[in-house]
This record gives sequence, structure tokens and C-alpha cells, in this order.
Amino acid sequence: MKFLKASIPARVFCSAIVCALALFALVIPEHFVSLADTPSPLKVEMIASPAGASSSEPQFTGDAGRVVLSWMETHGPHATLKFTTHAASGWAAPKTAISGDNLLLNSFDVPAVRQLADGTLVAQWLQSSGGDPDSDAYDIRLSVSHDQGRTWSHPMSPHHDGTKTEHGFVSIFEPQGAGFGLIWLDGRATDPEKESGDMALRASLYDVQGKQLKEMVVSSRVCECCSTSAAQTSDGVIVAYRNRTKDEVRDIYTSRFAGGQWSTGVPVHNDGWRIEACPINGPSISARGNSVAVGWFTGKDNQGKAFAAFSIDGGKTFGAPARVDDVSSGGRLAVQLLADGSAAVMWVENANGHSQLEFRTVTPSGQRSAPITISKTTGGVPRLAYDEKDLLFSWTEGKEGAAHIQTARVTVNAK
Repeated sequence: MKFLKASIPARVFCSAIVCALALFALVIPEHFVSLADTPSPLKVEMIASPAGASSSEPQFTGDAGRVVLSWMETHGPHATLKFTTHAASGWAAPKTAISGDNLLLNSFDVPAVRQLADGTLVAQWLQSSGGDPDSDAYDIRLSVSHDQGRTWSHPMSPHHDGTKTEHGFVSIFEPQGAGFGLIWLDGRATDPEKESGDMALRASLYDVQGKQLKEMVVSSRVCECCSTSAAQTSDGVIVAYRNRTKDEVRDIYTSRFAGGQWSTGVPVHNDGWRIEACPINGPSISARGNSVAVGWFTGKDNQGKAFAAFSIDGGKTFGAPARVDDVSSGGRLAVQLLADGSAAVMWVENANGHSQLEFRTVTPSGQRSAPITISKTTGGVPRLAYDEKDLLFSWTEGKEGAAHIQTARVTVNAK
């Protein structure tokens, strides 16, 4: 994890060591709630990346017709948030959302640009707030464009606590009855010097002009550095996050937004993973109508495993999880529900001392296709999107100073 102008938080560094012990543990394959793996006719096709030199932090947002890829490009201390849209002919010419010398870079906590149904663009990024270059304090910044990204509104923040603490891991969503919304991890109740206090999950709603309507608490105690994820069901927005109990069990939970209220978080599955550090591995959620799929990583007993579970009632309940990896997982999952009701799940597979990026399809009954390798390298956090025809993949290759974003696609619904 790297900030341009902030050091790695002590609790994150500690958790990375703990997590590393789990990521390379070999696991004896367990029984799956599934049929035998089936051959897959899907093929990976590399496509020309729209990103320039020294690019990293890819992120996908949106769905069919509105898939947006964003990333960061750096030149010394200067960073630029760029984005592009996807069409049948490939990537459109990149555009710039924000550029400056005080933007933060963090491979796990990344900026994003989302296109709303009416064409409005919403950009979010991180900005240092501590003053001290060694401070871990940073804020979320937002901007809105109504002219396809030619001009942007004055930056604003969803939080107004004024504390020099951590705010990040944002997911933007599009709720019914409002322009857009977002959830984020909010550290206003924490004490960075003592490394104490609880990280909360908060949410905010905005109208289409970018006026803030309401700020709410979704959960008052969550894992402090695991990414969040949000999706839209027929019944409203559902979000997924890594919870944190008083006895340090950090399983994946969901909360639904309906009637102007967030429901009490419930576990997707009781993994019972107790860890006194952040594993830096959040969930991924996808929805189509009232079908929902969640993918996640767990490291219980120092055994890295990847799972996916399905719901047919908008996320109120989930079926038994299906194991996604084959030997051991390094996590970094992404999931997308497909038109046939199955889900494409991407993860980092660890086996024989090597890590690589793979994906496969999984059905609600647990049937799995054979795994397909996307990349032999696993830098940063890989991303996955679906535009009703192609699965789109993006990841970072290369080391600091020479990193470059790669993109690929897999056609799953040929027309």
C-alpha cells in the first residue's frame, strides 16, 4: 500500500504481515456444494489499455452501456485521475477528472468515476488532510460533471467532522429517488496516535446537482481498511462490507437501504474468522433484479479461501457458499452476475509458490466452470466489469515508477 504524501498506517502494515501468512498457506481442497467443474469455452483477449505510463489503481463502475474505467497516472508528486468508457469498438479517448499534487495513492483504497442513468458523472478521490507528510489522515473529495466530463463542480466532501483521521474505501451507488449516494469507512471516532476507537461505515445521499441530502451511519464498527461494495436490486441498494465484532470476528456482512433507512447488518456467511488486524480484503457484490451474488476472502486458520454465495430475495438471505479457488487464495475478489443467472468470479490463486489472477463462473447451485487464467502477475487490486456481452478485466503490472494498467475481455454473450 502506498500513499503519495502519507505513510502506511501501523495497523495496516501489521495486518499485511498477518495476511501474508494466510495467503500462501496450501489448503486441502474441501467438499463443494457443486457438481464437477465443467469445461469452459471462454477465451481471454487482451485489448489495448487506455492508460498511459506510470498508471495504477484501476477501478470499474457501472453496468451495461455505462461501464467506466478509471485510474491514476503519476509524474513525480503530481497525480491525475483519468477515466474512459467502454463500447463495442473499445475504449474511448481518456478524459481527466481531477489533477493535483495532494492526491493520495493507495492500491486498495482507490478513486472512481461513475456515470449515472441521466449521464451525470460523479468522481471521488482521496486527499491528504493531516498537514504533516507522515500523517495518515485523509479525506474523501467529490466532484460532479453534467457535460460528459468537460467541466467539473467545485470539490466537496461527504463528511464534515473535521477530524484528522482516515476517510476512504468509497463505493458510489445510484438509489431510487435520489441522484447518487456513497458509502465509506469513516474514522472520526478513532484515535490515530493510540490506534484506538472504532471505524464506522457511513453513507450519504445527493441530488443530481450534487447537493448533499442526508448523512447516515450504516454500521458503527467495521473492519478498518477493507474495501466496500454496493449494488442496486429491485428493492433498493444493498452494500457489502467486512464487519468487526468486539471479539475481532471479521466476516462479510450486508445492509439494505429501503424506506430511507439502512437495515441492521447481517452476515452473508458465518465464517468465524477471528483476526486482530485488518486483512485488507473486502467483499464484492453484484445484483440483477432481486438476484444477488457476493464474493469474498477468508483466512480462518491461516488458510486463504475464496467463496461466493447467492441470494434470490434481494439479499435478505443467502444460500450455502461455494468455494471458488482450487488450492489457496490471496483474495482480491470481484464478482459479476451474468445474464444466465450464474456469476463470474475473479480471484488471486496461490499454488506451488506462485500467484496468478484467475476467474471462473459459478452457478447458484455451486456448479463451477474450469478456471481461466487472466494474468500471471497480480500487482495491485484487479477489477472486473460486465457490459452484457463482455467481461472486462483490468489490473496493474510492473513495479513502482514503471507500473502500467492492462485490460482484457472475455466474450460471454456473443451476438
